[in-house]
Amino acid sequence: MSENTAAQQHAAWREERLRAVTSPTGNLALVETRWGADDPAAALAGQPATVTATRLSRRDPLTGAQERGVRLWDAASPAIKSFEGIDTYPYDPAWVLEARYTDVSGDRRVPFQHAQDAGFTRDLPVPGDLHLTLDGRDYTLSAFDDDGRLLLVFGDPTNGTETYGAGRFLFVEREPGTERVVLDLNRAFVPPCGFSEHYNCPMPPPQNRLHLPVRAGEKLAIFHR
Repeated sequence: MSENTAAQQHAAWREERLRAVTSPTGNLALVETRWGADDPAAALAGQPATVTATRLSRRDPLTGAQERGVRLWDAASPAIKSFEGIDTYPYDPAWVLEARYTDVSGDRRVPFQHAQDAGFTRDLPVPGDLHLTLDGRDYTLSAFDDDGRLLLVFGDPTNGTETYGAGRFLFVEREPGTERVVLDLNRAFVPPCGFSEHYNCPMPPPQNRLHLPVRAGEKLAIFHR
């Protein structure tokens, strides 16, 4: 693929990201999460016509019990109204990296801390390891299974200064039938909790914290006052 074509595809990805986060059920539209509720219709009582409701579930990190809840999404949320865009680094082909993926037998789960869990961890399914060499250092990264896609939650020294403080997300592209995977860090993105406080995002575990500043991908969501 030529550099021009890659840059054009990256520009299209950025446009799609903006459409996604500003959609009626996008990251910016989430205005409330009600744990213990299970009736979207009841949750909509008294809400404006711009609000929709969906169900969700999770496991309690202490008891393991299944919890159910309802999320409210507002297509006219204050966050959508004040959103100006996503600050992003320029496309850089040097940040398209190759790694090696190895399957792990059995149902392995790896503990991930979450932003709103006060130090507790949630075990997420990690079906294999990503082996990456970056700037002369070898890493074994844990990407968990997110509805059939590998999602890497990673941190680097730009977090909290240039980029979102809790780390960034990256979907990992696997080549069918091979161990080769591509980590296009130009597509590293701000996690949902960078757009709404009503998300509880996983945070990078120690093995996913890179020593080198990753100046690629999204930095921060931008809002006007």
